[in-house]
Amino acid sequence: MEFRYLGNSGFKVSEITFGNWLTHGSQVENDVATRCVRAALDAGISTFDTADVYANTAAETVLGAALKGERRESLEIFTKVFGPTGPKGKNDLGLSRKHIMESINGSLSRLQTDYVDLYQAHRYDFETPLEETMQAFADIVRQGKALYIGVSEWTAEQLREGHALSKELGFQLISNQPQYNMLWRVIEAEVVPASEELGISQIVWSPMGQGVLSGKYLPGRPAPEGSRATDDKGGARMIERWMRDDVLAGVQGLKPIAEEAGLTMPQLAVAWVLQNPNVASAIVGASRPEQLADTVGAAGVKLESEIMKKVDDAIGSLAERDPALTKSPATREA
Repeated sequence: MEFRYLGNSGFKVSEITFGNWLTHGSQVENDVATRCVRAALDAGISTFDTADVYANTAAETVLGAALKGERRESLEIFTKVFGPTGPKGKNDLGLSRKHIMESINGSLSRLQTDYVDLYQAHRYDFETPLEETMQAFADIVRQGKALYIGVSEWTAEQLREGHALSKELGFQLISNQPQYNMLWRVIEAEVVPASEELGISQIVWSPMGQGVLSGKYLPGRPAPEGSRATDDKGGARMIERWMRDDVLAGVQGLKPIAEEAGLTMPQLAVAWVLQNPNVASAIVGASRPEQLADTVGAAGVKLESEIMKKVDDAIGSLAERDPALTKSPATREA
């Protein structure tokens, strides 16, 4: 495993982060989830990403239990705030001071820790003044409940506004967590240049395109039993945009490129996002411990420019690049 600095800070994270969205507390049993966390640790992963909204707080509980007994200083634990939690009452979502302050306390309790290394605004909240949100984050940092602050799926302009306020309030906004992979490249035109200017890193989710870039889905063939595309708890809905024959055929064109690079297709997908110098870490998940043994092989891989060009040629116009698709819901209920 290799490590990279997160934003303009002295804080290092593992190139591969283990995330438990769509798995812990919902799709896999707790004992399997714990084995996945242990496999991540054994593979050298020290960075773990979750959110209070995942499985309506259950994912944080599972992760906290799985990490219990580990040396806290050797771990980097991330969580997020925004989405609806608990009974989903009127103040159980968004980035109001009330919700942020109550949410950090709940997250720390479930994660069984005194602090998180990175606390992230899961989306931009159009219904709360940004000044209120950033002041709450500043107070959480001063209270020692979070060491750093990040965001997720913010536009370039939102990053600039948040960064300016964080400087005024005496803390750093050091990261953004967007979706990014060979098929979804919407951050490249605006978010990445703004982030480089501001000293903000990307911690990217879905580097394997919800598993499509693993190559296991074949055009004209039913999805493998037990795969995300057959999951009725949310997985199938998330992956449906890629389950077109033209996309699946394009992905199959990556197979000889991966072989040429001496990588599996999952390794090629993760290594590809890590070639972007603004990306500090790629978040991967697992529903079985053995999946991580393959994925971590992407750490430290340097892809030749010829390989990168072949990937571009194989994917071509199938990749989505419209920067307008980087956005948060217009309302909290959306």
